Amino acid sequence: MAVYQADNAKWISEAVDSILTQTYTDFLFVIVVDGPVPQLITDALSKAAESDERVVIAQNSHNIGLASSMNSVIDFAMQFNPSFLVRMDADDISEDHRLLRQITYLKKHSNIAILGSALTEINESGDKVGARVMPASHRQIVRILPRRCSLNHPTVVIRFNVFTDGHRYDGELRNTQDYFLWITLASKGYIFRNLKDRLLKFRRVNNFYKRRGLSKSLNEFKARLYAITKLRQFSPYNFLYACGVLSLRLMPGKVVKLAYKLDRHLLERFGKH
Repeated sequence: MAVYQADNAKWISEAVDSILTQTYTDFLFVIVVDGPVPQLITDALSKAAESDERVVIAQNSHNIGLASSMNSVIDFAMQFNPSFLVRMDADDISEDHRLLRQITYLKKHSNIAILGSALTEINESGDKVGARVMPASHRQIVRILPRRCSLNHPTVVIRFNVFTDGHRYDGELRNTQDYFLWITLASKGYIFRNLKDRLLKFRRVNNFYKRRGLSKSLNEFKARLYAITKLRQFSPYNFLYACGVLSLRLMPGKVVKLAYKLDRHLLERFGKH
């Protein structure tokens, strides 16, 4: 989990507690503080580390971004010979059986390299405001990749051999790093899966539809073109979709919000077995 200057200290504590109270207990919880943060956040993290020996706090002297922070955790974890890397964001809440469910599934299905799940969307107060259910099968996940990122990044558990094989997040990217990684791994033959279980509460705040900005929108467009090329899914529909979404991202927030709701509906309707 990475923590940033603008993060909410209360939400960070809720996120940390949701991991420390998991029914599965055999893990190391690495929290990367990506640059200077307010004292309130520092105090919350220090309290967690003092109360639970599984918590490790890593402090970056300056902000290096999520991709580079995750890569530093991966390199640090190599010494422990771990089986899995579990993702988590500092404003989300993992359900108490999340780790047990995903790790048990991966132990039973050794061919799966990347396992995500559905999620529940919550607002600032923690109230449910929606859901995000991704396509379940590897075939569906890969087929959709040229049009959208078909895994919920904060829900993902990655088998660690993906990293011992030499793969990493692209440290040059400040966003969409997960999308590019999934495309690369899919092109290399790694197997994906999404569980239908909603194993995480994802914080959808008021400015959610406006946060993407030009940089993220352009990177998503580049990722779609990258997927079309790497996965050899050359179709007029995929190209038109990429251009259409780029245009949509530049429209007012109300239009993006409407498209987001439509996207959720289509995923739930057509993204299942």
